[in-house]
Amino acid sequence: MIINTGGRTDTVQYYSEWLLNRFSEGYVLSRNPLFPNKITRYELVPDKVDCVVFCSKNYKPILPRLHEITDKFNTYFHYTITAYGEDVEPGVPSIDESMETLIELSKQFGRQRVAWRYDPVLLTKDYTIQRHLETFERMAETLAPYIDRCIFSFVEMYKKLQTNMPELITLSVWDMDTLAQGLGSIAEKYGVFIQTCGTNEDFTRYGIHTSGCMTLDILGSANGIAFKDRKHNGSRQGCQCIESRDIGAYDTCMNGCKYCYANKNPQKAFENHKYHDKDSPLLLGAVNPTDTVIQGAQKSFLIKN
Repeated sequence: MIINTGGRTDTVQYYSEWLLNRFSEGYVLSRNPLFPNKITRYELVPDKVDCVVFCSKNYKPILPRLHEITDKFNTYFHYTITAYGEDVEPGVPSIDESMETLIELSKQFGRQRVAWRYDPVLLTKDYTIQRHLETFERMAETLAPYIDRCIFSFVEMYKKLQTNMPELITLSVWDMDTLAQGLGSIAEKYGVFIQTCGTNEDFTRYGIHTSGCMTLDILGSANGIAFKDRKHNGSRQGCQCIESRDIGAYDTCMNGCKYCYANKNPQKAFENHKYHDKDSPLLLGAVNPTDTVIQGAQKSFLIKN
């Protein structure tokens, strides 16, 4: 099975000690977001976990001790660095600081295991197409030697974004095509493998590869391992990723990104943080008498030697 540590929250930036504790103790509990009284236990041991996938906007807090996980497990890192500033991503380090950390991550664990995520791509009166392309080129020039690939997606207009980010400009077909053409051209210039994420749009004419940012091919090539031929079901329309189990929790990420889909609102994450205990097997709180804990299925996708 694949463990995902960063789909619901930025565990690396805000809960790194908890994350390290869970791998040290060899198990984690994950509360079902739809049925809060149902909890699943996953064993965090190499013979039960094929690969651990990280996704964060700041690896600096965990870098000194990340080897405690990489020494035992196959791993892959998604590092999100966008064109936005504190007006959109208030809890995220600056572009330059983020690039420095990505380079250090790559040097420690290998470029083949690091993907740069430039997403979501969105437009406002300040973040124009031209600004995106100029910023993307500056970043691509710096990061090209240190990454396996670049992954981008266009913002999805969730209903709550109309409240949380009313300044958003709806992307037209022309906007997306112009951005894709520009991103593809810049990626080619610097030798960056670029692909989409979570979309059925075809931009292969611009040298952009199709979706699937967490496939068995990617994870296998990065770690020198082989997986069984298995269909990738994805988690939503346009997604071609392999199924994984997320051990985080919604409404806990304090990055405060205005476009965030995992938080109802930025304040909710700060309110929930008081329930966090780095020594608990759950990210938030503890197991209650009314909870039901079940053992999660952990079927391996690996081809065994």
